[in-house]
Amino acid sequence: MDQSIAPLIDPFARAISYLRVSVTDRCDFRCTYCMSENMTFLPKAELLSLEELDRLCSAFVDLGVKKLRVTGGEPLVRRGIMTFFEGMGRHLASGALDELTLTTNGSQLRRFAQPLADAGVKRVNVSLDTLDEKRFAEVTRWGRFAQVMDGIDAALDAGLKVKINAVALKGVNDDEAIRMVEWCHARGMDLTFIEVMPMGDDIDRLDQYWSLKDVRAHLAEQFTLTDIPLNTGGPARYVRAEETGGRIGFITPLSHNFCESCNRVRLTCTGQLYMCLGQDDDADLRRVLRADPSDAGLHEAIRAAIARKPKGHDFDYSRQTVNGEMLRHMSHTGG
Repeated sequence: MDQSIAPLIDPFARAISYLRVSVTDRCDFRCTYCMSENMTFLPKAELLSLEELDRLCSAFVDLGVKKLRVTGGEPLVRRGIMTFFEGMGRHLASGALDELTLTTNGSQLRRFAQPLADAGVKRVNVSLDTLDEKRFAEVTRWGRFAQVMDGIDAALDAGLKVKINAVALKGVNDDEAIRMVEWCHARGMDLTFIEVMPMGDDIDRLDQYWSLKDVRAHLAEQFTLTDIPLNTGGPARYVRAEETGGRIGFITPLSHNFCESCNRVRLTCTGQLYMCLGQDDDADLRRVLRADPSDAGLHEAIRAAIARKPKGHDFDYSRQTVNGEMLRHMSHTGG
């Protein structure tokens, strides 16, 4: 990174060091809280090419982004995606980037785990909400449980650190929380619970909402939970389960939002930069990218966007109504 380039600082003096980039809106699952069953996907011309994704992400690295998380849809269904990971690996090698990682549904990990490790990826997050095969089929609609389990094995075999992300869904997986902790920790994997967010146009999330305050109280009936000061660069707060020695994370955008320490922005596969997951304000970086072959205009557009980053989102379930809903699907913005 050119030391003469000032880092990205938003209006609330937060340094933006974490970029989540969606490389595709497509997925081989149709999870009920993320997508409609019959999704209409974007035409290819609207998507950034892998070369454009490389150029955009490299511009963020130039401006001080140290952590890059690749998301989707399902990032590993994007054709040729390893060329992007390999390209980003040069920023790891130079020291400009501290971490390159991804969030995946695990379906393609048997094929990609070793190449990802070879490209410099050390950790992966696997989205998995249930250990019950029948329930898994209901939640994911199209998912193949055995394939995901095999993918997790492949990731562990490749030496990747695996963290399981589970969306806490009342009436769906609220009877599995303890079992999931035991299963993850027995295999050396962290587990993070995430509150369901009011995004998408086809489901009332209020019925699914299970506050992580209640999840933690439920887990405390089985485990001795000790708060630990772990910071992985994201929004999770962590505890250690003393009986297993493993870690449990809680991502609470609703019951206890973490906006005051937000260090991240999200880039969609069409080049729209969302400064906040829970706001509709975005910046069209694809237009700038395609209009100007130099990076000066790109840097300027990124800085202008960060200057509009809001203090926080409006997600709130506390009054038994859903405030701050986003009609945008989670798969569009990137997990």
